[in-house]
Amino acid sequence: MYNFFVNSEQIQNNKVKIQGQDAKHISSVLRMKNGEKLYINNKENEEKFLAEIENIQKDEVNCLLLDKVDSVESDIKVTLFQGMPKADKMEYIIQKAIELGIYEIVPVEMKNCIFKLKDNKKIERWQAIAESAAKQSKRNIIPKIRNAEKISDVKNEIKDYDLVLIAYEDENKTTLKQVLKNRNNLSNIAIIIGPEGGIDKSEVDELTQNGAISASLGKRILRTETASVVLLSMILYEYEL
Repeated sequence: MYNFFVNSEQIQNNKVKIQGQDAKHISSVLRMKNGEKLYINNKENEEKFLAEIENIQKDEVNCLLLDKVDSVESDIKVTLFQGMPKADKMEYIIQKAIELGIYEIVPVEMKNCIFKLKDNKKIERWQAIAESAAKQSKRNIIPKIRNAEKISDVKNEIKDYDLVLIAYEDENKTTLKQVLKNRNNLSNIAIIIGPEGGIDKSEVDELTQNGAISASLGKRILRTETASVVLLSMILYEYEL
């Protein structure tokens, strides 16, 4: 079943108006018909509804809200601070992280980053990819892609999270399993992943000195686009399944 997002003002008296590109997609691409059902998500309060199409026009689709649907969102909000890889890898990371339940993603400029952001056009594109992934995975929210930050910015945000994890390939004392064991009642977690060249030791030191925890994801070296998927999967297993 298809999944769409609307603003609160588009919902009135158990009716919803889908407008703009989504309406065109329903009518011209999906070729949906009156009576077909879909999911509607309120962007502003995370409510999800089962809805039925009543009328389809070129730029507007009118639906009747049938019932509320349980949220698929986790009780723990996870933020990914991702050392910026090449653009195609970032798009993959965004898609997979959203499928795995990420709350928001922050591109981070690190010492070993090859790719550099020149303007916010990439952020806009990444946000569009995030919306598409949220629709596909039936999310209640569209995770936000925040503006790029530096390590110093990330360091200052550590205090805002219950737990901050750094996936570090040279960590040989602490495993992720050890860190997550017996850590309950968490409401938000931050995970930090390095770019293709890995996170530099000086950056790890700066972050751990401010409360982040360096952890190993296993004996083998993972690509940056693999590390985020593995770490999120482990958190999903520990706290949601």
